[in-house]
Amino acid sequence: MPRPRKLKMTEPQTAFLGAGIMGRPMARNLLAAGYPLAVWNRSRDKAAALAEHGALVADSPAAAAEGAQFIFVMVSDGDAADAVLFGADSAMETATAGACVIVSSTLPPQTAKAQAEQCRQFGVDYLDAPVSGGEKGAQDGALAIMVGGEREVYARAEALLRALGRPKRIGESGCGQLAKLANQAIVGATIAAVTEALLLARAGGADIGAVREALSGGFADSTVLQQHGRRMVEADFAPGGPAKYQWRDLQNAVSAAAGGGVETPVTSAAAAMFEEMLAAGDDYAELDHSALYQFWKARGPT
Repeated sequence: MPRPRKLKMTEPQTAFLGAGIMGRPMARNLLAAGYPLAVWNRSRDKAAALAEHGALVADSPAAAAEGAQFIFVMVSDGDAADAVLFGADSAMETATAGACVIVSSTLPPQTAKAQAEQCRQFGVDYLDAPVSGGEKGAQDGALAIMVGGEREVYARAEALLRALGRPKRIGESGCGQLAKLANQAIVGATIAAVTEALLLARAGGADIGAVREALSGGFADSTVLQQHGRRMVEADFAPGGPAKYQWRDLQNAVSAAAGGGVETPVTSAAAAMFEEMLAAGDDYAELDHSALYQFWKARGPT
Protein backbone atom coordinates (compact mmCIF):
# COMPACT_ATOMS: atom_id res chain seq x y z
CA MET A 1 0.00 0.00 0.00
CA PRO A 2 1.44 3.43 -0.94
CA ARG A 3 2.48 5.56 2.01
CA PRO A 4 0.59 8.87 2.40
CA ARG A 5 2.67 11.63 0.90
CA LYS A 6 3.69 14.67 2.91
CA LEU A 7 2.13 17.98 2.03
CA LYS A 8 4.37 20.16 -0.10
CA MET A 9 4.06 23.73 1.08
CA THR A 10 4.88 25.01 -2.40
CA GLU A 11 1.57 23.54 -3.66
CA PRO A 12 -1.93 24.79 -2.79
CA GLN A 13 -2.75 22.85 0.36
CA THR A 14 -6.37 21.75 0.54
CA ALA A 15 -8.60 20.45 3.33
CA PHE A 16 -11.58 18.24 2.55
CA LEU A 17 -14.24 17.90 5.25
CA GLY A 18 -16.63 15.03 4.53
CA ALA A 19 -15.74 11.74 2.84
CA GLY A 20 -19.11 10.16 2.17
CA ILE A 21 -20.72 8.95 -1.07
CA MET A 22 -19.85 12.17 -2.91
CA GLY A 23 -16.95 13.53 -0.90
CA ARG A 24 -14.71 10.48 -1.16
CA PRO A 25 -14.51 10.38 -4.99
CA MET A 26 -14.24 14.18 -5.13
CA ALA A 27 -11.27 14.05 -2.78
CA ARG A 28 -9.68 11.29 -4.88
CA ASN A 29 -9.93 13.47 -7.97
CA LEU A 30 -8.25 16.38 -6.19
CA LEU A 31 -5.43 14.06 -5.16
CA ALA A 32 -5.14 12.72 -8.72
CA ALA A 33 -4.87 16.32 -9.97
CA GLY A 34 -1.88 16.88 -7.69
CA TYR A 35 -3.42 18.83 -4.83
CA PRO A 36 -2.01 17.89 -1.40
CA LEU A 37 -5.01 16.99 0.71
CA ALA A 38 -5.80 16.71 4.40
CA VAL A 39 -9.12 14.96 4.85
CA TRP A 40 -11.50 14.61 7.79
CA ASN A 41 -14.71 12.68 8.22
CA ARG A 42 -16.91 12.12 11.26
CA SER A 43 -16.49 8.35 10.70
CA ARG A 44 -12.72 8.13 10.47
CA ASP A 45 -12.67 4.90 8.44
CA LYS A 46 -14.19 6.66 5.42
CA ALA A 47 -11.43 9.26 5.48
CA ALA A 48 -8.78 6.61 6.15
CA ALA A 49 -9.67 4.93 2.84
CA LEU A 50 -8.17 7.99 1.11
CA ALA A 51 -4.76 7.55 2.75
CA GLU A 52 -3.74 5.00 0.11
CA HIS A 53 -4.36 7.69 -2.52
CA GLY A 54 -2.00 10.10 -0.74
CA ALA A 55 -4.25 11.99 1.66
CA LEU A 56 -3.32 12.91 5.20
CA VAL A 57 -6.10 11.85 7.58
CA ALA A 58 -6.92 14.51 10.18
CA ASP A 59 -8.52 13.98 13.58
CA SER A 60 -10.72 17.08 13.41
CA PRO A 61 -11.88 19.80 11.00
CA ALA A 62 -9.51 22.18 12.78
CA ALA A 63 -6.54 19.88 12.19
CA ALA A 64 -7.44 19.42 8.51
CA ALA A 65 -7.88 23.15 7.90
CA GLU A 66 -4.64 24.28 9.52
CA GLY A 67 -2.53 25.99 6.85
CA ALA A 68 -4.97 25.11 4.04
CA GLN A 69 -5.53 27.61 1.26
CA PHE A 70 -8.77 25.90 0.22
CA ILE A 71 -11.23 24.21 2.58
CA PHE A 72 -13.86 22.01 0.94
CA VAL A 73 -17.00 21.08 2.86
CA MET A 74 -19.12 18.15 1.65
CA VAL A 75 -21.37 17.11 4.54
CA SER A 76 -25.05 16.23 4.80
CA ASP A 77 -26.77 19.58 5.41
CA GLY A 78 -26.54 23.15 6.66
CA ASP A 79 -26.35 22.22 10.33
CA ALA A 80 -23.48 19.82 9.68
CA ALA A 81 -21.69 22.44 7.57
CA ASP A 82 -22.10 25.03 10.32
CA ALA A 83 -20.65 22.58 12.84
CA VAL A 84 -17.50 21.76 10.86
CA LEU A 85 -16.92 25.42 9.99
CA PHE A 86 -17.84 27.24 13.19
CA GLY A 87 -18.43 24.71 15.98
CA ALA A 88 -16.05 23.15 18.49
CA ASP A 89 -12.70 22.08 17.02
CA SER A 90 -13.85 23.50 13.69
CA ALA A 91 -12.14 24.81 10.59
CA MET A 92 -12.39 28.47 11.59
CA GLU A 93 -10.31 27.80 14.69
CA THR A 94 -7.23 27.27 12.52
CA ALA A 95 -8.14 28.78 9.14
CA THR A 96 -5.57 31.14 7.68
CA ALA A 97 -6.70 34.63 6.73
CA GLY A 98 -7.21 34.71 2.97
CA ALA A 99 -8.11 31.01 2.77
CA CYS A 100 -11.14 30.05 0.71
CA VAL A 101 -13.98 27.89 2.01
CA ILE A 102 -15.84 25.98 -0.73
CA VAL A 103 -19.11 24.46 0.47
CA SER A 104 -20.36 21.78 -1.93
CA SER A 105 -23.10 20.57 0.40
CA THR A 106 -26.64 21.46 -0.63
CA LEU A 107 -27.95 24.22 1.66
CA PRO A 108 -30.77 26.75 1.70
CA PRO A 109 -29.54 29.92 -0.05
CA GLN A 110 -29.97 31.96 3.13
CA THR A 111 -27.70 29.53 5.00
CA ALA A 112 -24.98 30.01 2.37
CA LYS A 113 -25.29 33.78 2.70
CA ALA A 114 -25.00 33.57 6.48
CA GLN A 115 -21.95 31.29 6.23
CA ALA A 116 -20.30 33.67 3.78
CA GLU A 117 -20.75 36.54 6.27
CA GLN A 118 -19.40 34.46 9.17
CA CYS A 119 -16.34 33.45 7.15
CA ARG A 120 -15.77 37.08 6.24
CA GLN A 121 -15.50 37.90 9.94
CA PHE A 122 -12.57 35.47 10.12
CA GLY A 123 -10.92 37.04 7.06
CA VAL A 124 -11.79 33.93 5.02
CA ASP A 125 -13.35 33.94 1.54
CA TYR A 126 -16.39 31.78 0.75
CA LEU A 127 -17.95 30.06 -2.25
CA ASP A 128 -21.15 28.05 -2.22
CA ALA A 129 -20.50 25.40 -4.85
CA PRO A 130 -23.13 22.64 -4.75
CA VAL A 131 -22.79 19.86 -7.30
CA SER A 132 -24.97 17.66 -9.48
CA GLY A 133 -24.14 14.41 -11.22
CA GLY A 134 -24.43 11.91 -8.40
CA GLU A 135 -21.87 9.38 -7.35
CA LYS A 136 -20.95 8.53 -10.95
CA GLY A 137 -20.32 12.17 -11.80
CA ALA A 138 -18.15 12.50 -8.72
CA GLN A 139 -16.17 9.39 -9.64
CA ASP A 140 -15.68 10.54 -13.24
CA GLY A 141 -14.74 14.12 -12.35
CA ALA A 142 -17.74 15.24 -14.40
CA LEU A 143 -19.89 17.07 -11.85
CA ALA A 144 -21.92 20.14 -12.73
CA ILE A 145 -20.73 22.71 -10.18
CA MET A 146 -22.91 25.76 -9.52
CA VAL A 147 -20.96 28.52 -7.78
CA GLY A 148 -22.00 31.57 -5.82
CA GLY A 149 -19.51 34.13 -4.53
CA GLU A 150 -17.29 37.01 -5.52
CA ARG A 151 -15.88 36.91 -9.03
CA GLU A 152 -12.25 37.25 -7.89
CA VAL A 153 -12.61 34.42 -5.37
CA TYR A 154 -14.13 32.18 -8.02
CA ALA A 155 -11.24 32.96 -10.37
CA ARG A 156 -8.79 31.86 -7.68
CA ALA A 157 -10.60 28.56 -7.09
CA GLU A 158 -11.60 27.75 -10.68
CA ALA A 159 -8.66 25.46 -11.51
CA LEU A 160 -9.29 23.46 -8.35
CA LEU A 161 -12.97 23.12 -9.19
CA ARG A 162 -12.17 21.99 -12.73
CA ALA A 163 -10.49 18.91 -11.25
CA LEU A 164 -14.00 17.90 -10.16
CA GLY A 165 -16.10 18.79 -13.19
CA ARG A 166 -17.59 21.81 -14.93
CA PRO A 167 -17.82 24.86 -12.66
CA LYS A 168 -19.94 27.88 -13.52
CA ARG A 169 -20.24 31.04 -11.46
CA ILE A 170 -23.92 31.96 -11.14
CA GLY A 171 -23.71 35.14 -9.07
CA GLU A 172 -23.05 36.33 -5.52
CA SER A 173 -23.18 34.21 -2.35
CA GLY A 174 -26.27 32.01 -2.24
CA CYS A 175 -26.75 31.95 -6.02
CA GLY A 176 -24.98 28.61 -6.38
CA GLN A 177 -27.51 27.15 -3.96
CA LEU A 178 -30.38 28.73 -5.89
CA ALA A 179 -29.11 27.02 -9.04
CA LYS A 180 -28.88 23.73 -7.13
CA LEU A 181 -32.49 24.09 -5.98
CA ALA A 182 -33.48 24.66 -9.61
CA ASN A 183 -31.50 21.53 -10.50
CA GLN A 184 -33.21 19.51 -7.77
CA ALA A 185 -36.65 20.72 -8.83
CA ILE A 186 -35.95 19.45 -12.34
CA VAL A 187 -34.44 16.17 -11.12
CA GLY A 188 -37.22 15.47 -8.61
CA ALA A 189 -40.00 16.29 -11.06
CA THR A 190 -38.33 14.20 -13.78
CA ILE A 191 -37.89 11.20 -11.48
CA ALA A 192 -41.59 11.49 -10.66
CA ALA A 193 -42.46 11.70 -14.36
CA VAL A 194 -40.27 8.71 -15.30
CA THR A 195 -41.83 6.77 -12.40
CA GLU A 196 -45.33 7.44 -13.68
CA ALA A 197 -44.39 6.75 -17.30
CA LEU A 198 -42.81 3.37 -16.57
CA LEU A 199 -45.70 2.38 -14.30
CA LEU A 200 -48.08 3.31 -17.13
CA ALA A 201 -46.13 1.11 -19.54
CA ARG A 202 -45.91 -1.75 -17.04
CA ALA A 203 -49.64 -1.66 -16.28
CA GLY A 204 -50.38 -2.07 -19.98
CA GLY A 205 -48.11 -5.09 -20.31
CA ALA A 206 -45.09 -3.42 -21.94
CA ASP A 207 -41.48 -4.35 -21.20
CA ILE A 208 -40.31 -1.25 -19.27
CA GLY A 209 -36.67 -1.93 -20.18
CA ALA A 210 -37.61 -1.85 -23.85
CA VAL A 211 -39.69 1.29 -23.30
CA ARG A 212 -36.72 3.05 -21.74
CA GLU A 213 -34.50 2.06 -24.68
CA ALA A 214 -37.14 3.14 -27.20
CA LEU A 215 -37.35 6.59 -25.61
CA SER A 216 -33.58 7.09 -25.75
CA GLY A 217 -32.62 9.83 -28.17
CA GLY A 218 -36.13 11.26 -28.37
CA PHE A 219 -37.53 14.37 -26.73
CA ALA A 220 -38.25 12.40 -23.54
CA ASP A 221 -34.63 11.34 -23.13
CA SER A 222 -32.63 12.71 -20.23
CA THR A 223 -29.86 11.80 -17.81
CA VAL A 224 -32.61 10.88 -15.34
CA LEU A 225 -34.21 8.49 -17.84
CA GLN A 226 -30.84 6.93 -18.65
CA GLN A 227 -29.42 6.56 -15.13
CA HIS A 228 -32.44 6.44 -12.86
CA GLY A 229 -34.63 4.75 -15.44
CA ARG A 230 -32.06 1.97 -15.54
CA ARG A 231 -32.19 1.72 -11.75
CA MET A 232 -35.97 1.39 -11.93
CA VAL A 233 -35.78 -1.32 -14.58
CA GLU A 234 -33.09 -3.24 -12.70
CA ALA A 235 -34.54 -2.57 -9.21
CA ASP A 236 -31.14 -1.28 -8.08
CA PHE A 237 -31.81 1.32 -5.40
CA ALA A 238 -28.52 1.40 -3.51
CA PRO A 239 -28.18 5.07 -2.58
CA GLY A 240 -26.36 7.41 -4.89
CA GLY A 241 -28.64 10.29 -3.89
CA PRO A 242 -30.72 9.24 -0.85
CA ALA A 243 -34.44 9.93 -1.15
CA LYS A 244 -34.49 11.86 2.13
CA TYR A 245 -32.21 14.51 0.64
CA GLN A 246 -34.25 14.77 -2.56
CA TRP A 247 -37.35 15.47 -0.49
CA ARG A 248 -35.47 18.04 1.63
CA ASP A 249 -34.25 19.83 -1.50
CA LEU A 250 -37.71 19.90 -3.07
CA GLN A 251 -39.11 21.38 0.13
CA ASN A 252 -36.37 24.02 0.11
CA ALA A 253 -37.07 24.79 -3.55
CA VAL A 254 -40.79 25.28 -2.84
CA SER A 255 -39.97 27.50 0.15
CA ALA A 256 -37.46 29.62 -1.78
CA ALA A 257 -39.88 30.02 -4.66
CA ALA A 258 -42.68 31.09 -2.32
CA GLY A 259 -40.34 33.68 -0.83
CA GLY A 260 -39.91 35.12 -4.31
CA GLY A 261 -43.61 35.02 -5.10
CA VAL A 262 -43.28 32.09 -7.54
CA GLU A 263 -45.86 29.30 -7.63
CA THR A 264 -44.50 25.76 -8.03
CA PRO A 265 -47.34 23.29 -8.68
CA VAL A 266 -45.10 20.69 -10.39
CA THR A 267 -42.30 20.85 -7.81
CA SER A 268 -44.87 20.77 -5.02
CA ALA A 269 -46.52 17.67 -6.48
CA ALA A 270 -43.15 15.91 -6.77
CA ALA A 271 -42.34 16.87 -3.17
CA ALA A 272 -45.67 15.40 -2.06
CA MET A 273 -44.87 12.12 -3.83
CA PHE A 274 -41.52 11.85 -2.05
CA GLU A 275 -43.08 12.87 1.27
CA GLU A 276 -45.62 10.07 1.00
CA MET A 277 -42.83 7.60 0.25
CA LEU A 278 -40.74 8.71 3.24
CA ALA A 279 -43.79 8.51 5.51
CA ALA A 280 -43.94 4.78 4.71
CA GLY A 281 -40.76 4.15 6.72
CA ASP A 282 -37.06 4.84 7.16
CA ASP A 283 -36.12 2.09 4.71
CA TYR A 284 -37.28 4.28 1.82
CA ALA A 285 -35.53 7.37 3.19
CA GLU A 286 -32.12 5.74 2.82
CA LEU A 287 -32.71 4.31 -0.66
CA ASP A 288 -31.77 6.11 -3.85
CA HIS A 289 -34.31 8.73 -4.94
CA SER A 290 -35.14 6.56 -7.96
CA ALA A 291 -36.81 4.20 -5.43
CA LEU A 292 -39.84 6.46 -5.86
CA TYR A 293 -40.71 3.98 -8.62
CA GLN A 294 -40.51 1.03 -6.22
CA PHE A 295 -42.79 2.72 -3.70
CA TRP A 296 -45.45 3.71 -6.17
CA LYS A 297 -45.27 0.33 -7.89
CA ALA A 298 -46.01 -1.32 -4.54
CA ARG A 299 -49.14 0.83 -4.19
CA GLY A 300 -50.57 -0.22 -7.51
CA PRO A 301 -51.72 -3.46 -9.12
CA THR A 302 -49.19 -6.31 -9.09
